[in-house]
Amino acid sequence: MSHVTFIEANGTEHGVDVDNGVSVMEAAIQNSVPGIDGDCGGNCACATCHVYIDPKWAPLTGERTQMEHDMLEFAEGVEPNSRLACQIHMTAELDGLVVRMPESQH
Repeated sequence: MSHVTFIEANGTEHGVDVDNGVSVMEAAIQNSVPGIDGDCGGNCACATCHVYIDPKWAPLTGERTQMEHDMLEFAEGVEPNSRLACQIHMTAELDGLVVRMPESQH
């Protein structure tokens, strides 16, 4: 089991424990973290789970796929550290992961 901290745009933090292998999006949905919609159910077919990866963690979360890059074109406020939470799956290496959420997913 690993821990991830979600930080809303207003600074409110939500720490959740999550089984390894579960996506960051699923962890947010399962723990009622506001600000992560996941409208497509984690199929990389929307951008409603857009998050900003804390720079310290970016190397461990992997690179964006082309599909993820394409979906992020629909998101607001995309930054170099933007990712789709559905494309990041928790591992023991990601224990302590910190992600920030944009003001809006639409």
